[in-house]
Amino acid sequence: MDPNLRFWRTEGQSFFQRFLLWVDVLDPLLLLKSSDEIRRTRLLLQNSGKTLSEPIQNDQTKQAFLLSLSSVHPDTGKIIPVLFRPPAFLPISLPLVITSSLQHRAKQTFFSQFVFHMYTTGFALLNGNGTAKAEEYSLQQKQIFCGLGAITYAACIGALPLVFMNRYTSKSSLTQLVIKKLLPAPLFGLMSAFTVVVVRSPEFENGIEVMDSNGKVVGVSQKAGEKAVKETASSRAVLFGTTLFLPAVLMYFVER
Repeated sequence: MDPNLRFWRTEGQSFFQRFLLWVDVLDPLLLLKSSDEIRRTRLLLQNSGKTLSEPIQNDQTKQAFLLSLSSVHPDTGKIIPVLFRPPAFLPISLPLVITSSLQHRAKQTFFSQFVFHMYTTGFALLNGNGTAKAEEYSLQQKQIFCGLGAITYAACIGALPLVFMNRYTSKSSLTQLVIKKLLPAPLFGLMSAFTVVVVRSPEFENGIEVMDSNGKVVGVSQKAGEKAVKETASSRAVLFGTTLFLPAVLMYFVER
């Protein structure tokens, strides 16, 4: 079994354990580790032969597994580019969300959301589950082209409320509140989920591998792929929709 999966099964048996594990994995200091150090750590874990039937007590060993979990894709075994590793996700994406919430012109909003969706789509592509038919055709090229289309569409939808306000000027304070403050957040959340679904569509179209308790592959499941994509898309919609919504509401009451 892949070291990442072995560690996750042992250390993340309950929701609270998984939460604490993710807090450790998202440590930005893990981004400072070099590729050579990651490779050495990965090789050490693979050659150790540990079954991890019990939680790890040795802090050095735990740190080695955390470095592997935060830097290496469990399906391919490849090192993830540093900007797209889990510890880099929030430090990069949240400032982009805040920047988008501060824009008041359609062109600026389109550009800021285009950059945001390009990053989150790239993150979803590089961290998604491997699919059963990944080697039968140029799947990654298809995902890239579909992703670019989804990014452009999402940025256009995000700028739409400001386009509407510029073309159909209204002095109504309620209309201004709805169009400028309330509408962008749910649109932003929906588009964040939309880009995830588009770029990771092969997971529910072709299915992903499922394993038994021993880490042995027992088959391919489209339902498992659909569940994985649905959960990721929902979490993105809630996270980024809420993040964009709160500053807008706070600014409205400050201006009042």
